[in-house]
Amino acid sequence: MAKKKKEVPITGITVSKEDDFSGWYTELLNKAELADIRYNIKGFVVYREWATITINKMYRKYEALLEKNDHLPLTMPSLIPESNFLLEAQHVEGFAPEVFWVTEAGSSGKLAERLALRPTSETALYKMYSLWIQSYKDLPFKRYLSCQVWRYEGKMTRPFFRGREFHWIEAHDVFATMEGAMGQVKQDMEMTYQMLQDELAIPIIFFERPQWDKFAGALKTFAADALMGSGKVLQLPSTHLLGQNFSKPFNVKFVDKDGNEKFGYQTCYGPAQSRNYGAMIAYLGDDKGLVLPFDLAPVQIVIIPIIYKSKEDLILSKAKMIYNKFKDEYVVKLDDSDESVGNKFYYWELKGVPIRIEVGPKDIEKNQVVIVKRHSGEKFTIKDEELQNFIGKIAENYTKEIKEKSIIDFESQVECVYEKDAAIEAINNGKIVCCGFCSIDMDAYRCAEVVEKEIGGEVRGIRVDEEKHEFATCLICGKPAGCTVYIAKSY
Repeated sequence: MAKKKKEVPITGITVSKEDDFSGWYTELLNKAELADIRYNIKGFVVYREWATITINKMYRKYEALLEKNDHLPLTMPSLIPESNFLLEAQHVEGFAPEVFWVTEAGSSGKLAERLALRPTSETALYKMYSLWIQSYKDLPFKRYLSCQVWRYEGKMTRPFFRGREFHWIEAHDVFATMEGAMGQVKQDMEMTYQMLQDELAIPIIFFERPQWDKFAGALKTFAADALMGSGKVLQLPSTHLLGQNFSKPFNVKFVDKDGNEKFGYQTCYGPAQSRNYGAMIAYLGDDKGLVLPFDLAPVQIVIIPIIYKSKEDLILSKAKMIYNKFKDEYVVKLDDSDESVGNKFYYWELKGVPIRIEVGPKDIEKNQVVIVKRHSGEKFTIKDEELQNFIGKIAENYTKEIKEKSIIDFESQVECVYEKDAAIEAINNGKIVCCGFCSIDMDAYRCAEVVEKEIGGEVRGIRVDEEKHEFATCLICGKPAGCTVYIAKSY
């Protein structure tokens, strides 16, 4: 008689997120089967099925929001001629070290002109915009791409956070006035709050970046920093006021109502969906595995039949009845596999499924089921006739509850400092430093270098919302402070 195969127990994450974030994150990626780094080009990662389903849902939500705000979709080639790339000098200088170049094709050998795998799409799109935009009636001109970009990232790569290929949306807009362009930048920030805080439950705050840290070729850059805890931040979507820096070299012009030819004022906006996903799973996840917003979970409800001998058919019948009740409204999985109940619990908790419905023999006798919410672990015993309404309420409030639990009070993370030693201590204690600074113009770059080398953080910029703190002098050089900045470590 063949021996019964010994069951291998499934366990949650074995590394504490609080004690070892890096080890926890790596184990989460592997155990939840989110990404595979074994693809044989360094920095290029395979996104597994579970992650891809959620990222696709994020794309659909973001695209719907952009289209609600009058953007239309485009599909552009991935290759950009070097001649396009060379038209905007600052842009070229900013991206040149990161560009992948295509230099040969097929049997014909070397190409007459090098082709860049797009690191971003300004130099591809604006050549076309110069052909499409003719009159003030064409403005505002608002378009977006859902695409991949490639950058030869020199720093250590980490799946979803930082790689050499990432998946994002780019919105590129043209206006008749600078005021119109600045209004779009504000709308971009509003969309970011709506998507990241309301849909993904990630706390963020916007900063105007210093001039030495702006997008190459922009007048100003505004970037969302996710508050990841322990004083560390992660840059998420950024929006850029380009002014006429690209419209002039790319000849993006329009004829106004008076018949005068003018250059457009431009903006661009880049929510990286791969990085947004990484921030969401890293921020919301716990030592059991993933925690996912309800709408973004690949499976929203899992039904676990708790099988007892002689009751199998009865229990499975009720489990299937529940499955049929909800399958048209939600993404539901009935787990009738041979795994033990404990293994099933561990597995679906690891995967972050929001709602677990348990059906056992006692539940059948009492006309009830047991429901467990993943994000809180709360258990409820619910009568059969109340099940539909109860599930509806959980589904409606699930993401709001995660958000309320997860939103960090930014002020609680901040420590105001007046001396460099106090700033070093605050950064080492996991705080975000608030201090006086010369300015965020290029003439303050030397002070920013001191911040990086001696304090161990980066100048994130000045707050876009209301600033409550004022300082008399610059923390580094002691000159009169021109602004209040925030310093933090970043991922």
